Amino acid sequence: MNKRDFIKSSVLAGMGMTVLGASASESNAEKKGPKIKHWVWENPNRNASVEELKEKYEMFYASGVRGMFFEADSEHHFRIAKKAGLETHRWIWTMNRGDKQLLENQPEIYAVSRNGKSCATDPPYVGYYRWLCPTKPETKEFLTQQSKAILEKDYVDGLHLDYVRYCDVILPVNLWDKYGIDQTKELPEYDFCYCNSCRSKYKEQYGTDPLDMEFPDQSPSWRKFRYEQVNNIVNHLAQLAHSHKKPITAAVFPTPEVARRIVRQDWTNWDLDGICPMIYHGFYREPVKWIGDAVEEGLHFLCGKFPIYAGLFIPDFKTDEELEQGIRYAMDNGASGVSLFGKVDERVLGILKKSQA
Repeated sequence: MNKRDFIKSSVLAGMGMTVLGASASESNAEKKGPKIKHWVWENPNRNASVEELKEKYEMFYASGVRGMFFEADSEHHFRIAKKAGLETHRWIWTMNRGDKQLLENQPEIYAVSRNGKSCATDPPYVGYYRWLCPTKPETKEFLTQQSKAILEKDYVDGLHLDYVRYCDVILPVNLWDKYGIDQTKELPEYDFCYCNSCRSKYKEQYGTDPLDMEFPDQSPSWRKFRYEQVNNIVNHLAQLAHSHKKPITAAVFPTPEVARRIVRQDWTNWDLDGICPMIYHGFYREPVKWIGDAVEEGLHFLCGKFPIYAGLFIPDFKTDEELEQGIRYAMDNGASGVSLFGKVDERVLGILKKSQA
């Protein structure tokens, strides 16, 4: 199974945005909140012609899309999209890195499960789930250099983080049957990270080795410690992006509660310019209406820190009417736009445009 197949059957994806502060010359109405912006996640097709891309990105813009999260570097795509009026953000895999040079030369920086298995040699769920340990200084340095090289390119408008978390300790319920897993409780083979660095650093702060706990999965301080390791990485990259005067965003799990519980992700404490919660309702066996609930919860805990662009998984919508409802639920509950993952064709763009009427 390749990574694209799994993305369509597990909780992943990406997102992005731009700095949205109001200038002194803007009207009071404009100062009340960020302008509406819609986004599209995409892996650029390197075989597409200039004319095809020009037509495509102009059509995106005319339908209300204002930014792209590109999963690969393609100056060709970036510049044509920019000419069409779109912001171009580079979408990167953050903590999940199967880079050959890392696996061969630095296997010690990969996360270790509660049962002692390293992601470098025993990836959980699928073969490309190779999670780095956020506590290791080498991880921070590697991601710093990767991000710096992207941010220095003049055709890149911003940085968009994905897989910026720990491995899924619990998968969305809709995937349990698919992988033959009962995750009504946390299982040690999916619980990360218990490497020597994490355990010793936690012990320095709290006096206990997590492996000596009877129920480490139930320890609030051990969870908090792990949230903070990822927070440190994200906020460091945010500082780096801002030093280049470019915005940074992230694709995250649908609500603050879900994100903390199933992937140890504490996104309300990140210093970003926008967030794209992946509110993939079908993965959680929720109705379309839940999209609005998730947006409302996220905004409540963010307290105005930065805007939300609701991530929608197009294959989850059974009809055009459902997709339009999903967009409206997001917008009516305070989202500053939506970010679309899946096949964004003329039909989808037409629905997006109609929803803004």
